[in-house]
Amino acid sequence: MSLYDIPLHTLDGAPTSLSAHKGKAVLIVNVASKCGLTPQYAGLEELQKTYGDRGFTVLGVPCNQFAGQEPGSAEEIATFCSASYGVTFPLLEKIEVNGEHRHPLYTELTKLADADGESGDVQWNFEKFLLSPAGEPVARFRPRTEPGDTVLVSAIEANLPA
Repeated sequence: MSLYDIPLHTLDGAPTSLSAHKGKAVLIVNVASKCGLTPQYAGLEELQKTYGDRGFTVLGVPCNQFAGQEPGSAEEIATFCSASYGVTFPLLEKIEVNGEHRHPLYTELTKLADADGESGDVQWNFEKFLLSPAGEPVARFRPRTEPGDTVLVSAIEANLPA
């Protein structure tokens, strides 16, 4: 199954899929509003502004599995992201990224190993998965990797469509 075929929903509940971003490099990030890493929203938005017109998008995926750090409703999440960080990149509905009820998207993404060769469960909020324009997972960055990290930025640049 292609990642493009996995049914998803936008934050406001509309059906979507990754095929809406076919041909783009996509950075999928499980996000949370009440986490010590929440300020990464600013860096993610900066990536969106820098590369958005070059065939790239950040895709935020709210998740409340890590210490209950994303307790809000869809409307509260949207308001927080917009008011606090000026987020313009798309957000999906709140899902589970680990465990028995792991969303099928993350069943596939967590097969990808990070730079240390470790695959498996998402460690915490703000873990990042980079997809190529063909929809293939190509890089995984653990939560403490800042959006402006040179290794992450280089991977994005290397995967921008020609």
